[in-house]
Amino acid sequence: MAYDERLAGRVRAVLEGRRDVSERRMFGGLAFLVRGNMCCGVVRSELMVRVGPDAYSDALSRPHTRPMDFTGRPLRGFVFVSSQGLGSARALRSWVERGVGFAGSLPAR
Repeated sequence: MAYDERLAGRVRAVLEGRRDVSERRMFGGLAFLVRGNMCCGVVRSELMVRVGPDAYSDALSRPHTRPMDFTGRPLRGFVFVSSQGLGSARALRSWVERGVGFAGSLPAR
């Protein structure tokens, strides 16, 4: 499964300068990990964001989001943000930072 290289490059630019970030192919796309914990990723043309269970409902109330559901069952704590919700650098940064905040709250792996 392919992923949007341009969007992946935009995510890399947001995460630039962090020494605790790595990349790994996951979920048929590209995942970004902070201290070994997934924070976000690019699947096809969408951004996958790990917001955590406590922020899940709030994230889904935002425009251009939907549950992450690879198998037909939503994975609580993860959302997809469509390309329409990522048009500006500010919007993308906000979503990536949500994922970084949650991943950074977890013990390093």
